[in-house]
Amino acid sequence: MKSLFTFMLIGLVQVISAQEQEYAYSNGVFNFEDNKTQKVFTEWARVRQSPDVRAQVSDSLQTNQQVLVLQKGTSALQLGERAAYWYKVSYQKDGVVKEGYIWGGNLAIGYRNKDGYDFLFGISKTIDKADKKFNQVYKQNIATVKAMQGNHLVSEVTFDTGSAESLSYATFTIESNHKLKEVLFTLKASVSGEACGIPGYDQYILFKDQKLIALPQLMNVGDADVYYHDEKFIFPNDKGGVPNAFILKMDEMERDDQDREKKKKSLKTYVWDGNTYTLK
Repeated sequence: MKSLFTFMLIGLVQVISAQEQEYAYSNGVFNFEDNKTQKVFTEWARVRQSPDVRAQVSDSLQTNQQVLVLQKGTSALQLGERAAYWYKVSYQKDGVVKEGYIWGGNLAIGYRNKDGYDFLFGISKTIDKADKKFNQVYKQNIATVKAMQGNHLVSEVTFDTGSAESLSYATFTIESNHKLKEVLFTLKASVSGEACGIPGYDQYILFKDQKLIALPQLMNVGDADVYYHDEKFIFPNDKGGVPNAFILKMDEMERDDQDREKKKKSLKTYVWDGNTYTLK
């Protein structure tokens, strides 16, 4: 009897857990507008007959497939630190227009096109990351930027994007080469949160010779006038920039109990040789 009770209790916990996952709030980066085109980010994303993870799979779509969002669902599914609504979408495959439901976490949160390449920005997974300093494990989202030509993956890079709290907003832009030699252009992928004290992350990525090269990640966080930590790059085309290098500038302030400001500043110079960068 005790074994049966334990089995039933475990089953009940699993059902409750599944329900919590299915009705979680969506992260802001996964909010997509109706009647707007989006791109599939994951490889072979499943299309279902209804907005439910248990619904029958009717199709699967490759990375970079274009879909038209018809309607946002009323419930969300949470996987790890990623929570997104279901979306009813239409798409063309093999010359036929089809419809179905896709989980928003399988869509790119930003995409751009330049010089015959499609660039996709998405949140690919959640991992457990160990913090040895505080002897704890916490959830960490991993983002990916992919360079595509049609359905062919040309290059990709991955980087941290913090926890779910940092997924309120996302931007994805193409910038100049910032006068870094042999670089065609630069991509910038960013995520940030709504509340004070939630870090935002900026990831600069160089594109050259059909290869994506991720620069050191920038993190910015602050809480009103109590403290802030700001990081930014000074490129060769910026004021104070130097040729064939980029500078990571850090500014930090913390106000103590006596309302005194303690400030820190630092500069790190990375030398760029046209292929790789090294800390000077």
